[in-house]
Amino acid sequence: MSAVKNTWKRNFGIIWAGQFMSLISSSLVNFAIIIWLSVETGSAEVLAYAAIAALLPQSIIGLFSGVFVDRWDRRKTMILSDAFIACCTLIIALLFHYGNAALWLVYTLLAFRSAGSAFHMPAMQAAIPMLAPKSELLRVAGINQIIQSVSNIAGPALGALAIGLMDIAFVMYIDIIGAVFAIVSLLLVQVPHPKQTDSTTIETRQLVVDMLMGLRAITSDKGISLLFLFSILATICIMPIAVLFPLMTLEHYNGEPFHMSVVEASWGVGMLIGGGILGILKLKTNKVTLINYTYVLMGFAFAISGLLPSWAFWIFVLLTTLSGVAGSVYNACFTAIIQENIDPLLLGRVFAMFFSISLLPSLVGLLGTGFLADTVGINITFIILGAAIILIGIFSFFCKVMLPLGYQNNLPASDS
Repeated sequence: MSAVKNTWKRNFGIIWAGQFMSLISSSLVNFAIIIWLSVETGSAEVLAYAAIAALLPQSIIGLFSGVFVDRWDRRKTMILSDAFIACCTLIIALLFHYGNAALWLVYTLLAFRSAGSAFHMPAMQAAIPMLAPKSELLRVAGINQIIQSVSNIAGPALGALAIGLMDIAFVMYIDIIGAVFAIVSLLLVQVPHPKQTDSTTIETRQLVVDMLMGLRAITSDKGISLLFLFSILATICIMPIAVLFPLMTLEHYNGEPFHMSVVEASWGVGMLIGGGILGILKLKTNKVTLINYTYVLMGFAFAISGLLPSWAFWIFVLLTTLSGVAGSVYNACFTAIIQENIDPLLLGRVFAMFFSISLLPSLVGLLGTGFLADTVGINITFIILGAAIILIGIFSFFCKVMLPLGYQNNLPASDS
């Protein structure tokens, strides 16, 4: 038993070491692109278009990518996805290097990177329950939040430093190096795959059938359906705020790229705190109740941020840290609930489908939000969306049917 226990921890350590290098390099490069777009254009709509390009393909492809993820070898899927994303990044770097980085070309390459991520994210989430014992899933999710938050802390600071020291083309190469680390780490471990009774090749009819199976796994349980509904509504409001953070810092708080990196890092610090709490402590509070509280806390932090005067930048940083704590706890609890209550054979398509269903309306809303922010002001946009998130959290407390999901479910553990 001890050997098995140490084996899964060793595998996680190797995979997460590679993922950490990939995450921190991606965070660095993403923030460098945000700085470049913000300084070059100063437009909320341009940032909204970039976000749509980076997420729309992932959300559309995600409607059916999970079907393939559940049939394919999940380790190979992650490796090939990382390699494809690295190739797209290389092309963007070359465009910057030779001075051909028109906005529409940047949007196009961001879209291709997004397509690769449509397979990587659900494959990673679906692989976790095949490696870790069910009793450790919430703690693993917390540790995952720690790794992501450290990346979010260091990435913006390093991105601001890098773009100040070198041309953005050379900054892009850093992401490729991170992808190499991720691929090598995956080559060093084996990821168990659930036994399949069907062929790995899929006909159109079977693709539809498998997608419907994933959808049925969500809709057949009223509690899970409501959990998804509230999370989707919250994401519709949170997504525009996440995109507008840089311009909020530049325009409302009269900041500079350094201040942008401080705000992004403070979100990461909050995620680190939230992930640390979940990774170190075994909280006995119902996970659904925790999620409901995080909605209210995030909405409060966003709304107050919009009400603050322009001189209150450091209070804005503190509120951003608070929202990062809430976001970390939400992500970990939501992921653990799905992993505990959904059959491992269906996890890939369920995670991919949720990501798509939640992002598609959010991306449509981004267009209107970009126009709204440019028209009435970014701070007013923060107030409106923050208030909406608070209302979502309040309503979610009245749906008692979700509460049983918050206790560890007794689905059969995998053979791994």
